[in-house]
Order: sequence, then structure tokens, then C-alpha cells
Amino acid sequence: MSGKHVAVLMGGLSAERPVSLSSGNACADALEAEGYRVTRVDVGRDIAAVLSDLRPDVAFNALHGPFGEDGAIQGVLEYLEIPYTHSGILASALAMDKARAKSVAAAVGIPVAPGLEINRFEIGNKHPMEPPYVVKPVTEGSSFGVVIVREGQSHPPQVLGSSEWRYGDRVMVERYIAGRELTCGVMDGVALGVTEIVPLSGAFYDYDAKYAAGGSKHVIPAEISPNIYQKIQTLAVKAHQAMGCRGVSRSDFRFDDTVSEEGELIWLEINTQPGMTPTSLVPEMAAHAGRSFGDLVRWMVEDASCSR
Repeated sequence: MSGKHVAVLMGGLSAERPVSLSSGNACADALEAEGYRVTRVDVGRDIAAVLSDLRPDVAFNALHGPFGEDGAIQGVLEYLEIPYTHSGILASALAMDKARAKSVAAAVGIPVAPGLEINRFEIGNKHPMEPPYVVKPVTEGSSFGVVIVREGQSHPPQVLGSSEWRYGDRVMVERYIAGRELTCGVMDGVALGVTEIVPLSGAFYDYDAKYAAGGSKHVIPAEISPNIYQKIQTLAVKAHQAMGCRGVSRSDFRFDDTVSEEGELIWLEINTQPGMTPTSLVPEMAAHAGRSFGDLVRWMVEDASCSR
């Protein structure tokens, strides 16, 4: 029995609050089963005062989205000198900004999709690039705000210029990459297995495909050639290191095996706060490597520190 007091930070202020509550409660249950003293903290704007009163030994960061994985909560924890899980301030902020992360990835030789960063109001009625292309918010997760513009579509998505848009003014426009959705976790600087995600509700791995029951099927190990499998693992570690990540991360890829014998492999983004229910992608990868969910969360707590 550890005896450590762990504050599991969950909920939060972002659109990903329901996902975070699911992750946080699953981690809290597992940590209690591992013998830790656990306090579940639904994070609000008074979080600094709450943690000052609690004074836990470790903060387990199960937050998703803005404030939770963009360096903000990490800064609070650094200020309070509370050791925490996952990546630190700089890596979190960098990975959350998809445009900046993409620039860093490209600079170290990781293949990325051609595209541009633009203010959504600049798009207007003229395509910013030849369709098909994808428009995505620069600083959102869980596929919120992602729009696919298909070949032959006469104008850009009208929602981009409307008052209904809630995802910030900076967007990325990227060439649409056809093919298979692949992802690879990294734990302590070492690649886990590669998973193929097969959306069952449609061709796009959107919010419902990620989180709704029966929304997608996970195939691990992915049924791809050994050289592509190994290449994805290598690139996932390279991205983890280039961003300065700590703990666990997960890189997402698209692989089009119809264009050539080797196919086209494109890195999409890195997630510094992957979902953490027992059936989430990284826990499944850890289980495939022989590490139970309890082992995984215990390792994350023991790995926690400040100055990450």
C-alpha cells in the first residue's frame, strides 16, 4: 500500500468535460484499488485554493482540452509545488496548439499534411485550397469543430463565419488524407503498440465515433506491414521527444495504402492527455504490452514530478 494522497483532477471547464469525468473516475477507482488515498476534484476556477487546502502528494491530471492540457493547470501545479502526471507547461501548450506542434514535427522530419493556418473570417466564400481538405480548430481536442470539405463542394463551410462557431478564430486548413486511422502511444519514452481505429458510424473518427458505445472498433496490433508498424512507433517516439512530452502521450496518423506500394503515412497530432478509461486507446495499448490498468495508473503516479 502506497499511502500517498492523490488528487485526481477531472471535469474542468472545456467542452471535453464529460470525457474527463469518465477518465478521472476510472483512474480514481483504479488508484483506490491500488491502495492510494484518493480525492476526486471536479476542477473549477477555484482550483488553486482547493489544492492549497488539500495539499495532496500528487495531482493526477485527468483533464482534457483547454485549461487541462494546454499548460494552464500545469502552471498552477508548478506554482503550488505539487508533483503531477503527464507533460509539463511547455510541452502541453505546444502540443495543444496544433499549428505550432505541426511546425515542430515537420522540423524534425516527421511527415505532415500540406496546409496553412488562417483566421476563419478570411475564408469567406472562396476555398483556401483545392478540395478535398479539412478545417480544424487550432486548440481543440476530441474532433470538436473538425469539418471535412469534400471534392466538388462549391464553397467553404458556412459555419466558419457564423456566430454558431465556438472554437476560436484560428483554424488549420489541411489537405484531406484518405486512408486508415492509426495511433500509437508512448510511455516513458518507449513506443507501445499501434492500433487501427475503424469508425463504425461513418468514415470520420468524430466525437461520437470516439466516445459513443459501438462508435468504433480498435484493432491492436494494427494489421499493417511490419515496416510501417515500426515506422509509426519510431515517429510517435520522435514526436514525443520533439515536443518535450513526459509520462504518456499518443500520436495519431493517417495511412493511405492505395497510393503506392509503401503508401502515404502522415502524422496528424500528438495528445498529451489521452483518454484514460480501461477501454481507451492508451490503456488498451498498455494491456497489449502486459500492463494492467492498475499498473498503468500506478506507474503514472510514481512518475509524477514538478518541472516536467
